[in-house]
This record gives sequence, structure tokens and C-alpha cells, in this order.
Amino acid sequence: MKQTHSCSVEGCGNPAARSFSQEEIAKIMPKVGLSLQSSGKKVYLCEKHYKQVKKELKKQKKLEKIRHGLPF
Repeated sequence: MKQTHSCSVEGCGNPAARSFSQEEIAKIMPKVGLSLQSSGKKVYLCEKHYKQVKKELKKQKKLEKIRHGLPF
């Protein structure tokens, strides 16, 4: 049986669509304006919050590639 998780953003109880490591998301959440309610190793996000975080993740990955001299 598959275990379902709820979104880790404070005030949201929607079912989770994606999961990320705490380390990966910790830097992005303040930039997006969201705060987490869990302190575990995994962060679960619903579709709505995933879209917000995805935009910031894309920006960060692009900056990392530029910083390392890789084509984007």
C-alpha cells in the first residue's frame, strides 16, 4: 500500500505531488516566501507549491551552470 503525504508548507494540507531533500529546498523557500512545518529529511510539496519552487530551482540551476562555465 502506498503511503500518501501532505504538503510540508505551513497552512497547506493538500496531498503531496513531489518530494525533495531538506537541503535542496532550504535555500529556496525564503526566496519564494514559503515556510516549512516539517524538519525531517524530506520535504513534500503539492502541485501548487511545486510550481512556485520549480521556478526558483530553474533559476538556481541556470546560475550554477553559468558559474561553472557550462552552456545552458
